[in-house]
Amino acid sequence: MALSIYLYVPNLIGYLRVVLNMVAFAHAFKDSRLFLVLYLLSFVCDELDGRFARLLNQTSTFGAVLDMVTDRVSTAGLLLVLSHLYKDYWLACLGLLVLDVASHWLQMYSTFLVSKTSHKDVDARAFFLLRLYYRYRAVMGYCCIGAEVLYLCLYLLHDPLYWGWPALPAWAHTERGAVYWLAGLAAPGWAVKQVVNLVQLKTAADVCVSYDVERLQKVEKKTP
Repeated sequence: MALSIYLYVPNLIGYLRVVLNMVAFAHAFKDSRLFLVLYLLSFVCDELDGRFARLLNQTSTFGAVLDMVTDRVSTAGLLLVLSHLYKDYWLACLGLLVLDVASHWLQMYSTFLVSKTSHKDVDARAFFLLRLYYRYRAVMGYCCIGAEVLYLCLYLLHDPLYWGWPALPAWAHTERGAVYWLAGLAAPGWAVKQVVNLVQLKTAADVCVSYDVERLQKVEKKTP
């Protein structure tokens, strides 16, 4: 039975994501186009694993954790690459990395404390932006895709091809402009996602504290 869960189709897709990311990051400073293609393929697989899990009724706790960890590691790796390319902004990259990991880890842990089935299940009294983010797939999709696309655009814009060499052919200037426009379209989604991460960090911490308060109150009642 345990082996069969490891071999669920969505989990196999998850393993493929890990391999694609490993190869992508191995070429991050060698071949920007290859890195971009592999990273985007991994991103597409992130959408496919959920669809196959629901289609084949192969949802599992292991699959959910694998998906979450792969998401966080992928984004963390991309931010580390950007911190190397944009050395003056390494602290900002580090801050974004820490916020992303910490908020999702706390959200996941607080979910298990209150016995919810998914970290995406939010209370009706939660901050409206958090409810909007987790209840509407289109909103979450735009924010998640926007954040990743913005980081990928920053990665591409550091490539000398996009820095306006005088001898650049016309198509390269057009492509560079398209990357700027794409970054601009993605930026609002990225911004909302950072606000959601901050709110999520606070609300998840509140859940953990409330759990501790209830636990201590039960202990005090039992104490003669």
